[in-house]
Amino acid sequence: METKANYVLIGAFTLVVAMALLVFGLWAAKYSSDRTWQEYRVVFTEAVTGLSVGSPVQYNGIAVGSITELTLAPDDPRKVIAKLRLNSTTPVKTDTRAKLAITSLTGPSIIQLSGGTPKAPALTASSREPIPTIATAPSALQNITDVANRVVERMDQLLSDKNVARISTTLAHLETISGGLADRDAGTQALLVEARDAARNLNTTLNTANGAIANLDQNVLRQLPATLDKLDTSLSKLDSAAGNADAILGENRAAINSFANDGLAQLGPTLTELRGLIRDLRRVSDRLENNPARYLLGRDAPKEFEPK
Repeated sequence: METKANYVLIGAFTLVVAMALLVFGLWAAKYSSDRTWQEYRVVFTEAVTGLSVGSPVQYNGIAVGSITELTLAPDDPRKVIAKLRLNSTTPVKTDTRAKLAITSLTGPSIIQLSGGTPKAPALTASSREPIPTIATAPSALQNITDVANRVVERMDQLLSDKNVARISTTLAHLETISGGLADRDAGTQALLVEARDAARNLNTTLNTANGAIANLDQNVLRQLPATLDKLDTSLSKLDSAAGNADAILGENRAAINSFANDGLAQLGPTLTELRGLIRDLRRVSDRLENNPARYLLGRDAPKEFEPK
């Protein structure tokens, strides 16, 4: 009986020790795991299409962890909260940014970390939250989506009912104009022929004018020396005449001064007497014209005999 009781105690002690060792091993593994990994979270304000639990997290193209949980924010369903598990040695700084990215055109979406200056403090040291939050940056997918949305909005405005009606009216006017031009094709051809003939005539006229101008230039150039000689001779004679006139004025300056002083003073009365003489002559002329016989004979002209 005592032998069986000892076996039971030994077995129970062995089980307790084994359980204790197992619990210690699990605790040590968890402690080691906690020391090896660091949890972060990222709050996205855009759709995370293609992102799933287990998707990799890269820092400047190097895999540093994975996504452990994806949930919607309880207070705002437009936001998506992603929990990350990164290597504890990953240098996540306060200016590190997270954004969505794709590894290839057909590859899955991932979270790409970038930024982080050397002087910036570590996020775990400056954050007071149990799980630090990494700030986000707009992704290329989001930029493309925003641009596509703006393009669609502008296309919608461009293709409004009013603009479509205006485009239709413009096309109708263009069709009318093209039809009118087609109907006037013969007239247009005739106009082009006349324009071509006019251009030819103009070219001929210009050639003739150029020839005339060239001949005129040659004639002018040939006659220019003789003309210059004549002009030089005329100027010489004019200079000589001016010199002679100057000499004559110098020699007769006294006579000219005397005439200006005395002759011009006597010229006034002479002109007055001449004006009176002209009046008298005009009066005599009028009398002769009106009744010459009476003025010459001093009586009236005899009357002519008229037989009865």
